[in-house]
Parts: sequence; C-alpha cells; structure tokens
Amino acid sequence: MKLKLIALLIAGLLTGELIAQDRYVVFFTDKNNSPYSTANPLQFLSQRAIDRRNNQNITIDQTDFPVNPTYVQGLINAGATVLNTSRWFNAAIIYTTSPAILTAINQLPYVQTSTNVGRIRNTTLPSGKLEVNFQNPKLDIPVARQSNAASFNYGFSDNQINMIGLSSLHDQGYMGEGMLIAVLDAGFLDAPLMTCFDSLFADNRIVSTWDFVDNESDVYDDHYHGAAVLSCIASIVPDTLIGTAPHASFILLRSEDANTEFIIEEYNWSVAAEYADSAGVDVINSSLGYTTFNDASQDHTYPMMNGDQNPATIAADIKKKKGILVVNSAGNEGSSNWNYISAPADADSILAVGAVNDAGQYANFSGNGPSFDGRVKPDVAARGQNTWLYSPYSNNQPTMANGTSFSSPIMAGAVTCLWQAWNSKNNMEIIQAVKRSANQFSNPDTLLGYGIPNFTLANSLLNLGEYTLPGNVTMHLFPNPWNGEGTLTVLYYAQTGEQLEIEIIDLSGRLVYSSSTSTINGAFNKLEIPARLSNGAYLINFREGNLQTTAKLIRY
Repeated sequence: MKLKLIALLIAGLLTGELIAQDRYVVFFTDKNNSPYSTANPLQFLSQRAIDRRNNQNITIDQTDFPVNPTYVQGLINAGATVLNTSRWFNAAIIYTTSPAILTAINQLPYVQTSTNVGRIRNTTLPSGKLEVNFQNPKLDIPVARQSNAASFNYGFSDNQINMIGLSSLHDQGYMGEGMLIAVLDAGFLDAPLMTCFDSLFADNRIVSTWDFVDNESDVYDDHYHGAAVLSCIASIVPDTLIGTAPHASFILLRSEDANTEFIIEEYNWSVAAEYADSAGVDVINSSLGYTTFNDASQDHTYPMMNGDQNPATIAADIKKKKGILVVNSAGNEGSSNWNYISAPADADSILAVGAVNDAGQYANFSGNGPSFDGRVKPDVAARGQNTWLYSPYSNNQPTMANGTSFSSPIMAGAVTCLWQAWNSKNNMEIIQAVKRSANQFSNPDTLLGYGIPNFTLANSLLNLGEYTLPGNVTMHLFPNPWNGEGTLTVLYYAQTGEQLEIEIIDLSGRLVYSSSTSTINGAFNKLEIPARLSNGAYLINFREGNLQTTAKLIRY
C-alpha cells in the first residue's frame, strides 16, 4: 500500500512501461563459518543495541549476525550487484538483468533459492503517486535544551495531544529525552530547512540517516512524506504546534520508493529495521504499508494478513524479539475495495494505529480489522483526519492533512514518552499498558480496535501493578494514593459477567460508599467511582458472584 495507503493520497498513474525483471532476493542456506561471534557482539551491534537486549533479558544469537560476507562476495563474483543484505532473512537483494548470472547464483552451494522482487522502471514515471491530501486553513544521544514542558502552549496540536492524555507526561518532563526513534519512510525532503525542526538540528538529535533505495546517506532530496510524518513527533514551535516526543533523537531511513510499488520495498523495510536495531533504537515509526503491487504476481490478499506471511510483517515481529517497539499505520483503505489493514500492520506484536477525527470518531478511510486470523486490528487509534503538522510545502506554517500516516507518528511519540518514564519495562509491557488504557479496551471493534489510549491512565497502570483475585481475575485501582480530585477509576477483569458490587469502608468499619454495576465477561471493565471521602485510609471490597477481594486506598 505504501504511502498511497497511508496518507489519503491523490495517486498518480504509472504511465511508463515496465521492462525486464532485474531485482531479486537471494536466500542463503545458513550462517556457517561466520566471522561474527556472540562473544564479541560489538562487531555487529552498537553498545546501545546490546544494552537494550541486556535490559530486556534478550539473548544475542545468530539472527543478529550479518550475512556471511563470503556468500555476498560469491554473488558479486558471479556478476550480480548487491544492493542490500538482510541478516534476519539471511538474504541479499541483488540487481541483475542476466538470466545466466541468476542461474549461476542459484547453483552456488550456499544459496537456498531466489525470487524476483522488482523491475527496472522507466525513468519518465511520474513522481506524484504519493501526494498527500493537505488541507490549508486561513550513537550518543544528545539531549534537547528545553527540559520542562509545563509552559508549552500546544496551539493547533492541543487536540491531538490531549485526546490521548499525553500532556501530563510532558508536564512531568517526559518528552523523549534520551530515547531514539527510527522513522522509516519515502524521504524527508528539505527537513533541515523547516523551522519546526530548528531545535532538532541545533541539538544534533538526528544521529544517523540512510537511503536504502539509492544507497546513500542523503534522505533530504527525495519524497516529502517523511518530513510531514516527522513533524508530528519532533516539531517545536511554541504556541503553534508541538510534537508528541519533541525532545527525542532520531534515525531517518528511506526504505520506500515513492514512484513504484514492488515487494522489494518490504525487504527494504526489513533491512532498514535491522539497521535501526543495530543502532540501538527504542521505537520505530513506519507510516508505510503494503497490499497490492505494480506486478500483480507479487500481490497480497486479505488471507495473507494473518501476522505470519508478508516480509515486512515477519520483520516487524522479529523487532519485538529484539526489544524494539514498532508503531505502524493501519492504512487508508477503509473506504476502498481492499477495506482492511495492510502489512506490516497485521503483525501481532506491534501497535497498528487507526485514525479518528478531532471528535475521536472513526475516520472512514482508516483501514479496518480484524487480521485474517481474527485478532483485534487496528490495535489503537489517534487523530489522523485533519491532523495538524508541517510540510516542506507549507511555507513553514502549520497545515492539516489526512491519513493514518499521521495518527501513527502521534502514537509513536506518545509511546516513546511513556517508555522514557518507565525504562525498566520491556516493549510488550508498554504496548499492553497502552492498549489497556484505551477507551474501548473492554469492547474492541474492527474500526478502532481497543480505541483511543489515555497515556495518563497508561502511566497509572504501569505504576500500580496488578492485584490478583481468585480465578485469575485482576483489578487496577488508581490513582492510589488519591488526592480527592476527579474520580477514582477501576479497571476490573470480569470472569463471570455477574453484577460487580463495590463497597468502600473506613477503618472504623463504617460503609461510606456502595454501588452495583454490570460487567462484560472476559474483559477489562473501566469503572469510575465518584466517591467523596475525607483524608485517611479505606478498604474497598469488590465482589463478583463468589469472587471477592479487598484493596487498600489512601486519601490525602
């Protein structure tokens, strides 16, 4: 689907004639006799990547090894041009127009198989295929200079920040400092010239760039989509627009060729993700996705959206095993014949993000779930309709655009801030807290999944841990201690579906509050208790049928 799915696009037509097959993925049989060793991981991983694995008790293994360089040299000796290599697929992406060279490569003893993944394109192909529908109204990580967000006026971005309850984390100083985000996209045209990124470049928080399409370091001369995506996370324009993780550091990677759509881009996605992993990133944002291609033989189908089949999906799930948190747009096919999410949004260990408008209502272009195997997709949602951002074409003024391309980075920045606050947690614990905080967690659907997260609530969930009730029923009570402002909130996992009875008793044994509510069986139920309590300690009894537990509450 590429950006044509992700950004509610005005898609150009491919008018050039495609010619001979020329790009292949060559899969190797093994990593035997590798010059790399788990005893010396600094050969192939940064210290930051090693630390991430150690912090999450992840073992370094052969999947972390680069492809055997002897095998790569064998492809070169056979006459192929090696474009990229993939350690996770144990493969090389090559260029050749010679059937004889391909035959020779397939006969090498360490080559398992090869498959075509792309073609040469006519150089006259239009570049407008990925135009975004903008709305114009009247590896040491540097630290950003500003350390407190309490004075931030979010300006135009106020709705998209506060819709997800993020300002409380910002106000506590969690704005991404010390965190590293990789953005995979089609290019970041003129980003150094955009004033919304002035502090980003002044603080040297772009720590690395690479273009896996053209094999060069310059990512600022291609498509503009990535710059617009980046602005949702990294912008700092006080009183006008603030990104969701404005003090994070970034790696900017081009994996997408905006002019064509071939499955090679999924392998480029994996190679870029591997680069990000080895550099030690914490979070990846990918406003990219794949369904059908210029070569119909490479097309995906909805049954393939099962979390196990598509190259980018496989790579996204590997990221989980490496301790990285991947946030990916759900896609913009909600109102098209395809209708569903795209790869790699079907991966089972990432956050796939759908889109809502400023009122928190489903945006009709947002890709629908579930995954083909019945899992909740998208996972969560954020503002993606009339999202405020910057574009290299907006004359350094905020503008609006539509697409899950933009709900995804809003979410990625928020997740980064939450993980900064809870750096002892692993990637899946952060994902689970985000899902549990969402407004539809107890009743997910196929449009918004678990719904719109509340990062204030997610922060509380990570703070409190779980109380275990008989029958593995769990309950979360927060805030606790409570200062009496607002309401007490309970997330209660109902096992029987019977009425839930709640009692609050003071230490003298006096009943000061009671209520009864229906629950949804087999799901977390979010309950609010509007109790007026004096300062002191209380016992709260929860009773569901024969199941009962007691929690202690402190009111101060």
